[in-house]
Amino acid sequence: MDSLCLFTDGKAILLIFLWLLSVAFPMAQDTAKIDRILSAYKGTVPGASLLVLKDGKPLLQRCYGLARLDTAAPVTAATNFRLASVSKQFTATCVLQLVQLGKLSLDDSLTKWFPGFPAYGQAITIRLLLSHLSGLPDYEDDVPDTAMNPQLKDQGVLDILMKKEKGYFEPGTQYRYSNSAYALLALLVGKISGQAYGDYLQQHIFKPLAMDHTMAFEKEKNTVPFRALGYSRSAGGTWQEKDQSATSAVLGDGGIYSNVLDLAKWDEALYEGTVLPAALIIQSFTDQHLKDGSPVHYGFGWHLKKDAEGNEVVYHTGSTTSFRNVFYRVPSHHFSLILLTNRNEPAEEDMLLLAEEIAGAIRQTAN
Repeated sequence: MDSLCLFTDGKAILLIFLWLLSVAFPMAQDTAKIDRILSAYKGTVPGASLLVLKDGKPLLQRCYGLARLDTAAPVTAATNFRLASVSKQFTATCVLQLVQLGKLSLDDSLTKWFPGFPAYGQAITIRLLLSHLSGLPDYEDDVPDTAMNPQLKDQGVLDILMKKEKGYFEPGTQYRYSNSAYALLALLVGKISGQAYGDYLQQHIFKPLAMDHTMAFEKEKNTVPFRALGYSRSAGGTWQEKDQSATSAVLGDGGIYSNVLDLAKWDEALYEGTVLPAALIIQSFTDQHLKDGSPVHYGFGWHLKKDAEGNEVVYHTGSTTSFRNVFYRVPSHHFSLILLTNRNEPAEEDMLLLAEEIAGAIRQTAN
């Protein structure tokens, strides 16, 4: 189904129908142009869910392709995708909520909260973990692709790092993207709050925002409704289900499932400051710096850049086994774009280019 999205669940039909009727589309959109940009997702192939928001209202919503090839279930606005690294903004928010409550400091060392951690952790602070300046070794390098039973979890990441004698570099001297850091941050949330990371998310973010279908997925604990399965293209060109990897059960760096409707609520909460005070949200959207003063275009859970018109952009891509996503925001224009897909292409960095192409097409229509 390649159109304004339909649903297979009666309650979902009613909710989205009322939501769309409650707002007027701010401008007519050239949906045909957007459809051409996303033409690869049309048909009986792994699909995509797109939502573009302006001033908190839906500007454009489109769905393409299938959430599941085995049942031919179409992608809808209610389809839940594995967010991959788009999850990091939620982990960062949990940490910042605890900072706001005075339960930890961004300048606390890793060894303060993880006693017995090797000496290289003494110079690693929470701030450096959040901004990928820690130098922690990549846990993925120690996990064979075949290690599926059981899958690695966040505690397993800590166990791997506890056996390392050093990091990649002196903390704060280089930028190197670190999934390991965000696995430790999820464990930190649990240690300080006394709740499992997923339970903390539900109580302090998802439930207050009525993100009713968003969760940190734990196979033995919960079930993802309206779930998209992930697919990888084989050498012969056919799509093969490859929904999980050996590291898919690690939560802090990429284990959240959500849909565009729930993420629209999250997006507006960031604009309104309902999950964090404005000062901490601004910190999340601010370049960090190396020890030598060089800027790093990453905040706390968000990449940072400028668009073609010089506007500040905060965004995050997500790439994991058979999922590619992008969450793209221009706060000064109250403009947001969410694109979720269930396939292993294109390359993660190309998802940003895709978001910018869509945003450019919308600007052209507006002008």
